Amino acid sequence: MAIELTMPALSPTMEVGTLSKWMVAEGDSVEPGDLLAEIETDKATMEFEAVDPGTVAKILIAEGTEDVAVGTAIAIMAEEGEDASSIEAPTQREATKSEAPELKPREEDVPTTDTADAPSPKAAPAPKTADKGYGRDEGPGSGAGTDLPPAGPAPTKDGERLSVTPLARRIAEAKGLDLAAVQGSGPKGRIVKADVEGAAPGKAKAAAPTSAKAAPAAAAPAAPATYPPADAPHETMKLSNVRKITARRLTESKQTVPHFYLTIDCNLDPVLKLRKELNAGLAAKGAKLSVNDLIVKALAVALEEVPNANVQYAGDELIQYNRVDISVAVALEGGLITPIIRNAAEKRLSTISEEMKDLAERARAGKLKPEEFQGGTASLSNLGMYGIKQFEAVINPPQGMILAVGAGEQRPHVVDGALALATVMSVTGSFDHRAIDGATGAELMAAIKWLIENPMGMLA
Repeated sequence: MAIELTMPALSPTMEVGTLSKWMVAEGDSVEPGDLLAEIETDKATMEFEAVDPGTVAKILIAEGTEDVAVGTAIAIMAEEGEDASSIEAPTQREATKSEAPELKPREEDVPTTDTADAPSPKAAPAPKTADKGYGRDEGPGSGAGTDLPPAGPAPTKDGERLSVTPLARRIAEAKGLDLAAVQGSGPKGRIVKADVEGAAPGKAKAAAPTSAKAAPAAAAPAAPATYPPADAPHETMKLSNVRKITARRLTESKQTVPHFYLTIDCNLDPVLKLRKELNAGLAAKGAKLSVNDLIVKALAVALEEVPNANVQYAGDELIQYNRVDISVAVALEGGLITPIIRNAAEKRLSTISEEMKDLAERARAGKLKPEEFQGGTASLSNLGMYGIKQFEAVINPPQGMILAVGAGEQRPHVVDGALALATVMSVTGSFDHRAIDGATGAELMAAIKWLIENPMGMLA
């Protein structure tokens, strides 16, 4: 019996993925554990392995295809002893993502029809969460809940009723679009929200006067400026999955999390001195600590000392963690990822350094496992290597805080009660005010400052 391979959920938050590369071809025999494909998730490129032995009969989704929904059939395998050439892929599975199998529609996705002769349907309770599937007008920016006019009479073309979602109709009416001139991209040619949002202005109907005494037409508005400017040389680049998810999560964070910020200056000279001494002792082992390794440790120990800051807001509950896992921001070519140093407060500095180097290398290669970048109780972002003096980082939800680390630079500073020149570093904590009060945030920042200026406290 043929085996259907579907797009796997390679992380708890994965809803769609990009089939980056097929590692097999039709007719290839595979064994359990053989690599079938590379799949790009929201944060990394993961390997998809065979579970059963067999022969690849049909590849249904071409490599490079984006936004393939979890659960969508991507290939068909013949079992051992089965004739692969006799297997035919189901018609509805041979399509690209724009022709994906139609899922059970919500009420707003059903094509509108006249209801004069139809029985009144029973009102269904609103679902707690919106279904997520192909061809649906949903999610941020979908227009749900916006001030659109109610849908008018069902549109027709050449006397036949058009298949169009109510939301698409409302958007089209608000924009004055002629739906008869719009090509639908939904199942069976249904017109969906994306079709009317991208419709060209030339597809607009002329608006009919509302009365015989209509006011004279106003002067035509100036044509909107094109973006980007037509005369400016430019390139258009597709967003990677990492960039898309980063953009969505950080937008949600700034829109929904009440941030407040606390900045404190730290004398970095004691850390620099300790680092030099430790690196001299570690030279024989080939290990070398960075300043960032010591700051990760300082933040972790400070959160252990101020447990009320090692928290997460969860609606009617507040989650307080008994372990400190630090998510460290790593810049990628197409976005940002935050691999995690687990139980950082209890780890040796050399262990933190080794783990951080390994995680950063694999993050840039897109080879992190989901458990290596998902979770964390607090985050750290360091832009000091770029000479940035001070900045405010965006909280990585659902965490309660993130520490932004600036560059160490020579500044006048009070040292042992006297003004002197010291290497001073500004660090800024961004806090979720729903979970952490100002006094608690200040207590944490003071603990970080003390540990940086008395680094032996990290090792005690």
